[in-house]
Amino acid sequence: MLRTPIGDRRLAILEWLKDPAANFPSRRHIDAAEDGVTARAVAGKLGVPRSVAATHLGLLVNIGLLRTRRIRWRTYYRRDEMRIAEVARMFEKGW
Repeated sequence: MLRTPIGDRRLAILEWLKDPAANFPSRRHIDAAEDGVTARAVAGKLGVPRSVAATHLGLLVNIGLLRTRRIRWRTYYRRDEMRIAEVARMFEKGW
């Protein structure tokens, strides 16, 4: 099965991660803006199981729109603004 790089859920995730502090609950020792958010937090916001959210996040990581950071045993996801700007420029040029 071929997966589309961007769908409604993935666009929503990218939009939420523009301002993670406003869109996701805060954690005690984690700064959502700097470190990112977990797949569990994204799953809760989407209303889907964590594995489904992890699949969406993994695809966004694979195409380079998100970066990951491991803190202890969790993976945190955040936007890669430079890569997103690069992709936007490619589409503006008529890629």
